[in-house]
Amino acid sequence: MSNSHTIIAEMRDVQGTGASRRLRHAGQVPAILYGAGKDTAMLSLSHNSLYHNLEDESFHSSILTVEIDGKKEKAILRDVQMHAFKQLIMHIDLQRISAKDKIHMNVPLHFTGGEEAPGVKVESGIVSHLITELDIVCLPADLPEFISIDISALNLGDSIHLSEITLPDGVESTTLSHGGDDLAVVTVVAVRGATEDEETAEGEGEEEAGEEGSDTEAAEGSE
Repeated sequence: MSNSHTIIAEMRDVQGTGASRRLRHAGQVPAILYGAGKDTAMLSLSHNSLYHNLEDESFHSSILTVEIDGKKEKAILRDVQMHAFKQLIMHIDLQRISAKDKIHMNVPLHFTGGEEAPGVKVESGIVSHLITELDIVCLPADLPEFISIDISALNLGDSIHLSEITLPDGVESTTLSHGGDDLAVVTVVAVRGATEDEETAEGEGEEEAGEEGSDTEAAEGSE
């Protein structure tokens, strides 16, 4: 079950670029709350509080409580717009949810056991994370904060695919449920530099052996 986060919001009546700019100058973030068959609500949120929440990974995949004038609604974070080069939140979108309706979310993948994997510990490979978030569908009550994947048994060249991930009850992979490809999520690969060094060493060894053979043949010929 995902963590609980509460957002304190205020209604805003004024819209437009100028109004949004004034909100940001006042330390507020313009936001909208929509969905669940209700009218879209125009909100303003505390920038500092929201910024710290966004630094928490679980905030992006949790059921959020949006409190407006003492009334609470459940929602999920749908979009965050950041300034091109400043640490400034420009706008966020929140979507209301219903306990009876499934939601579509991206949740982070947490990989465990990498240091114990034979492909890393014995064969000196490295773990390559091909997918770091999983697209899932579930009821709000079943939404996980993250999905854990144990990679401690992987040998060099081994991979774990979408179909091999153990999902919590009530959670489905959007890709697989829609007939998508069974993509590799994580694999253990050889270190490129080490491989090249080994190939170079082998090549040099063959060259030296060839040179020694030539020298021997030349010496025999001179006799």
